[in-house]
Amino acid sequence: MKITWKKEIGPGEKPSAQEIVDIILENRKIKDSKEFLSPTSPLEIPLTTFGFKKELEKTLKLLEGIKKENKMIVVYTDYDADGITGGTILWETLHMLGFKVMPYVPHRRHEGYGFSVKGIDRVKKEFDPSLIISVDHGISGKKEIAYAAKLGIKIIVTDHHLAPAELPDKAESIFHIPALSGSGVAYFFAKEVFNHFGKISNFKFQISNYFKSDYLALAAIGTIADLVPLVGPSRSVVYHGLKAFKETKRQGIKHIIKEAGITDKDITPYEVGFIIAPRINAVGRLEHAIDALRLLCTHNDKQAEEIASKMGGTNKERQDLVTSAVKQAKGMVKKIIEKEKKLPLIITLSSEEWNEGIIGLISSKITESYSRPSIVMTKSDGFWKGSARSMNDFHLTNFLRSLDTYLISVGGHKGASGFSILDEKKEAFLKKVQTAAKKIVTEKDFEKKVEADLKIPLALVNIKLAHELERLSPYGIGNPNPSFISEVTILEKKLFGKKSEHVKLFVKDAHTGSFPMEFISFFKVEEYKDIDKDQNITLVYNLDINRWNGRESLRGRINFFIS
Repeated sequence: MKITWKKEIGPGEKPSAQEIVDIILENRKIKDSKEFLSPTSPLEIPLTTFGFKKELEKTLKLLEGIKKENKMIVVYTDYDADGITGGTILWETLHMLGFKVMPYVPHRRHEGYGFSVKGIDRVKKEFDPSLIISVDHGISGKKEIAYAAKLGIKIIVTDHHLAPAELPDKAESIFHIPALSGSGVAYFFAKEVFNHFGKISNFKFQISNYFKSDYLALAAIGTIADLVPLVGPSRSVVYHGLKAFKETKRQGIKHIIKEAGITDKDITPYEVGFIIAPRINAVGRLEHAIDALRLLCTHNDKQAEEIASKMGGTNKERQDLVTSAVKQAKGMVKKIIEKEKKLPLIITLSSEEWNEGIIGLISSKITESYSRPSIVMTKSDGFWKGSARSMNDFHLTNFLRSLDTYLISVGGHKGASGFSILDEKKEAFLKKVQTAAKKIVTEKDFEKKVEADLKIPLALVNIKLAHELERLSPYGIGNPNPSFISEVTILEKKLFGKKSEHVKLFVKDAHTGSFPMEFISFFKVEEYKDIDKDQNITLVYNLDINRWNGRESLRGRINFFIS
């Protein structure tokens, strides 16, 4: 493991808490600190901020004609939390504005991600739309969009994924904004549609309030779930969207929160990323994600309660499947190591037994466990589907696109990708993955890296600094919780928890011998077995304010330590 820091504050320096925050912002290349700390509301950010003035004018004119002639629109969304929340925003906006519109969510197993000939045929047969608007996909759908055009169906693309070399030239308009999530693009797109058509809507006041509350909360869920960097406009969406949870009365959101047992908690990126979004995702992974969309759209309290309860059960089933599959996958990795005497540059695993909906989760666990990019595949509908996760600076989607002669389709981001491949090309593809990887990366490129914001004397760490740091939240990808490195001396070590599974350290500054402070580490007791009183160690940690019964106390949460 390689541990580095962006800046070091020496023992003789005495910067204030505000100055330390300014150093962190400067190191993160935040040029407008005022905007970062108090982001502009998404309500005040027009779609034209991202460009698309001509595309928007063309789209609004097209929608005017469709509304006048009462033609059908289909909102064709992705099946993950980002797509479902974005699809909810756009479908409901159009519906309440009086458009004839239906949502469509493809089946993960039978149709796969994004547009497909099978999905477009089904939409044509069921709804015969004049227009399809994509949410959270479409930028890689050149062939499928051309197919839809031959059927007489116009397509508008709203997406944020990595654009391929060839864009879908048969699309009427493309709103591609990589700085946002799919739900974020849908939010800003729907807001412009509302601003144009809302003046004559019977639901003008209601929709306007939704963009201030419900839709902001939904866009925040999608943004956090899709691991979009929380900077720029996406920070604005999440910053204001998390506050909107307190305002929303949407039954679906309220019952997800109730079923998860977090009704009395403030909603932060943790609650969204690890509790709310996985429940939405679980439906699309194991069943059909249309139920998740129904939950977020329904105004029937009983229906919302029933679907949320079912969703909680599906999420538990998903967790059990992942636990079992990851255990099996690690067994496969062990056999690879025994055979090759080392880890491959890119770990590739496949099994026909794995549920297609969880292969991305398996890949994430394998990459996290072995510090290697991984590709996990399962067979579905006669061909193999793969999900892959990367690490450090290795651009996985670009890498897979360099091998697209083997693949049916591929898409994704820098750190995550999905693809499909014919059975007869699988073995050749897996061999090519390793030979191609050897030409561009080495084991050193995948060394686990930890970069802290500051190396700092413990003497400068206090609750005032912790309060100042809270202004940098919400934390997430692109804006991680500020981390520090300090050299300390152990005063006392304690175990706590029902099974003594956690560790609490009381330490002092290793150089001055003063400024005692409490640090905690969860579920890593084994790592601390050789840590003793009076021992000097280096801690990598975040600051945390422990609030209880109206009182506040400072503590550190240990990420890593060096003895």
